[in-house]
Amino acid sequence: MREKALHYGRWMCDTIMGDFPCDKIGPNIGMFTYHHGVFLSGMEQIYHLTGERKYFDYIKGWMDSVVDENGEIRPVDNVWCSLATLDYRQAGILLFELYRETQDERYHKVLVYLTESLKSYPVNSYGVFWHFAHTPNEVWLDGLYMASPLMSKYGAVFHKPEFIDMAVKQAQGMYCHMRGESGLLRHGWDETKQAVWADKRTGLSANVWGRAMGWYLLGLVNILDDLPAEHQERSSMVNILTTLLKEVCKYQGADGRWYQVLDKVTEAGNWPENSCSCIFVGVLAKSIRLGYLGMEYYASVKSGFEGVLHSLREEKGRLILTDVCTGTCIEDGSYQHYIHRERIENDLHGGVFLMMCAEVERLEKMREERKA
Repeated sequence: MREKALHYGRWMCDTIMGDFPCDKIGPNIGMFTYHHGVFLSGMEQIYHLTGERKYFDYIKGWMDSVVDENGEIRPVDNVWCSLATLDYRQAGILLFELYRETQDERYHKVLVYLTESLKSYPVNSYGVFWHFAHTPNEVWLDGLYMASPLMSKYGAVFHKPEFIDMAVKQAQGMYCHMRGESGLLRHGWDETKQAVWADKRTGLSANVWGRAMGWYLLGLVNILDDLPAEHQERSSMVNILTTLLKEVCKYQGADGRWYQVLDKVTEAGNWPENSCSCIFVGVLAKSIRLGYLGMEYYASVKSGFEGVLHSLREEKGRLILTDVCTGTCIEDGSYQHYIHRERIENDLHGGVFLMMCAEVERLEKMREERKA
């Protein structure tokens, strides 16, 4: 698999670079959004593995298109999505590498702005962030990846352990309160049970959306990168990660991929979705490599990786990632809502394909070194 991983990772990076100038990538052009942050985070990993400077330059080009000379995020149509949702902080994760390599204080200024302001972001009574500042008490599983790795890395890099603790609190709070009967985590939770999608007994939404489950696991494994070995909650966080990954593996489809509604594989209308599949393969590979899981889960990595690759398409030299769910709110939380979401190709949510390729490459390198 190793020879395939970097080959396909480079190919996808080069496809998107060829399709879009760095300041015009996909939807919400010019805005500081997670769409761009997800894809470029994957590209950053390919850069780390290959050392090919064009990838770093592309990431920097995008960041410089949305951050001005004073270290302020540029408005679009006189406004940007500001700090009113966790989604529009995720791209801040790109600033650490840019600041480390350039020492440009603009990048540091934006990091401080995005992260320090989380101290005053609204939370429910358990201290878990609302997903949107204007929807009281609505916790979305997606939010862990959107903000908590930013907090944990900020805490680790700038020696502010309180931000690491804040990230841990988010992960643990979601795990404690968002589990359904399957052991997997539901997309939404409203402790007041007032949201239209909230169960009147549990406050949970009705379904396990694949990508939301993926966002949570990706956020969790990234927080662990910044968690000191002696941190009192480290073993608890590892246990949450491994418990959920073992549950996720039970729902892997026959072609190796996972489904849009994760725990309803055989129900009518459900379909294999590539962004969640990429996340699960990548997090599984990383968890094996770091010793959180044993090699008995390698078969799931291999099957999932090959399943995603078999779904790819080539078009005039471009690599096309199919079966990616468009951005998804909870709406009424119904099964029908999720299965009828639009499937799109080479959407920036598919940037997790690059993360998968990078983690498979790292795992395969480790296996080869152990054999040598």
